[in-house]
Amino acid sequence: MIALASLFFAKVSLAQKELLSFDENNRYIYYQVADAPGLREDTLLARVSYFLKPEYSKIKLNRTANPNLLNGSGKFLVYGGGGLLKHEHGEIGYSLNIECKDQKYRYWLTGFVFTPYQRDRYGNFVPEPGKEIPLEAISNKLGKKDADSYLDETGTFCKQLGDRLKLFMTKTFAPKKAEVAKRTVTDKW
Repeated sequence: MIALASLFFAKVSLAQKELLSFDENNRYIYYQVADAPGLREDTLLARVSYFLKPEYSKIKLNRTANPNLLNGSGKFLVYGGGGLLKHEHGEIGYSLNIECKDQKYRYWLTGFVFTPYQRDRYGNFVPEPGKEIPLEAISNKLGKKDADSYLDETGTFCKQLGDRLKLFMTKTFAPKKAEVAKRTVTDKW
């Protein structure tokens, strides 16, 4: 029973790395196309902007020459260590692209770059200056165990972002009712 459970766990953890594929430039990419029946392009663009503000506020969003395409960049932390001694090993920067058309949209994350962390003189973990490793070359620069762990965490992050985006885009929004402000009368008591 324990052997089956550990085999299942190993299979699930390997599946996260398989979420990333290579694009035509031999760079890792997470690419998805989703349907949004009944929604127009401007509605989808507004929902994407509204989704990214509270959820992923650190993503710097840019408009491009294509009015249907939103481009942004962000980063997330990767952790290492065992048990209670888990700490930040580094951060992975990425580029996020979201393109909307009538009744469908696509998004992809690419340009993954790993920046290792080091301990500063105060005991905090901070990025090492000038040291950035593309995720495609991470297995050459770091050990296989660390590289696989970072690829798994990247796949998990991409899948979670995609799942949240799909859920938000398909959610129906009810119009807000005008709230009547309750007034307090102080001259009569």
